[in-house]
Amino acid sequence: MTENEVNQRATTITNHRRLSVIVFSLFFSWLLAFPFEGRILYALTDYYNISAESFVFGTLAAHFAGLLACGFFVRDMKTAKRLMLFSIAFCIAASAVFFLPPSFLWRLALISAAFLVGCCVAAWGFYFKGCTPKNERIKTMADGLIFSNLLMILLNMAAIHISPHIGLGFSMLMLAAAFLFALRLPKEEAPESPSPGQGEISVGKAGPLAFLCLFIVVITINSGLMYRVQGPAFSHLEWLTSWYWAVPYIAALFIMRNLPRKTNRAYILYVAIAMIGFSFISFLLFGRSWADYLVVNTLMLGACGVYDLFWWSILGEMLELHKNPARIMGVGLSANVLGVLLGGLIGNTVASGQSHSPTLLALGVVCVTLILLPPLHTRLTTLLKSHAYLTTITEMPVQEQTRLICTFSITEKLTEREGEITALLIRGKTYRMIAGELHVSENTVKTHVKNIYSKVGVQSRTELMNLLLDVHIPSTESEKP
Repeated sequence: MTENEVNQRATTITNHRRLSVIVFSLFFSWLLAFPFEGRILYALTDYYNISAESFVFGTLAAHFAGLLACGFFVRDMKTAKRLMLFSIAFCIAASAVFFLPPSFLWRLALISAAFLVGCCVAAWGFYFKGCTPKNERIKTMADGLIFSNLLMILLNMAAIHISPHIGLGFSMLMLAAAFLFALRLPKEEAPESPSPGQGEISVGKAGPLAFLCLFIVVITINSGLMYRVQGPAFSHLEWLTSWYWAVPYIAALFIMRNLPRKTNRAYILYVAIAMIGFSFISFLLFGRSWADYLVVNTLMLGACGVYDLFWWSILGEMLELHKNPARIMGVGLSANVLGVLLGGLIGNTVASGQSHSPTLLALGVVCVTLILLPPLHTRLTTLLKSHAYLTTITEMPVQEQTRLICTFSITEKLTEREGEITALLIRGKTYRMIAGELHVSENTVKTHVKNIYSKVGVQSRTELMNLLLDVHIPSTESEKP
């Protein structure tokens, strides 16, 4: 492959990645602002003086069913694109029904749209996998969540401060834009060799996925409790909650997205658990002023941002485990919806009893989360060694790194000097530091690095580390008795 062909392919991948993020952000903003307990839905029901609760649980259940069902009838990117286009078009029509007075059509339209948008999100898994290199999926997911939440804030403010129908109209424009951009998505995946063991998920690989789903359900119960307990308590601060609600969430995503790869994100997960606990403790002890809201919401939504990016990006890595990414996405995201459903049901059940019961229950969920996190980390690390939240190559003992470099150098026919530079690269050394240690110029180091990348077919230090880990994993597994 010539240099021009390599550059052209890289440009195509970048463009497809951007398209996939744009489409996700646009239709996901509609989902967050409208059917998924969104402010537009609540504003419309308040406008007609009817209860939103009669719609919420049925809609979430339909969304749950759509996520699970998609993987059984969508088996390739071409079908995924068709389903996404149909689902987005249907959701535009379903949204238009809400310009009419309340009737049975509202419920029918909302449940049908929620089911199809669940299918749409799961089907997007084909583009999450096919349009983003494995080591970049954490950034793709962060971008999608950040932009969708920014758009959701705009839709919320329009619905609350201008008119519910204006907010609804803007949300339909988001869907129309999503449809137009989705038309430009590729119909087929780029040809590539299948990943080792790709196909049906083996028992050994299903275990970490099942444990991750359990963790998602438990951690998301707090989101359901937040909707039912914390949200209504600060409803009198509508001018603030309409826009600040998702700001800490977006800020956390941005920070986590741009952390250096060598940062140990595992510690941040424990900090986020503590933030959730302090959020509910603050809710229990503080009043209901705007300052109290800022503290409670910042702690809770900041932690949600950390954890959402954690499990979304883990799912992104797990798409390599199965030939049908829609099935992996559907199973993982259905666990999220199940957690919200359970949290909401539990919150409604206990809210009628003692005033502090939901808060104490939430603290119990935090404790369970704290118990689940270490074994989850262990199980995921055995499967996804190169993920940013998990163990990285720089955490290996130096002796293991040296053995790995030697094996890799023989396999890829690197020169002795290139092997030395590779070893220093994966230990986080800069070009200047490498030049100093080897007593050569920086330009010489850059030339060697360019040759290394060319020989092994990567474009960055991160890709090199991921490639080395792919060599490391099968070699260690073969050494087991």
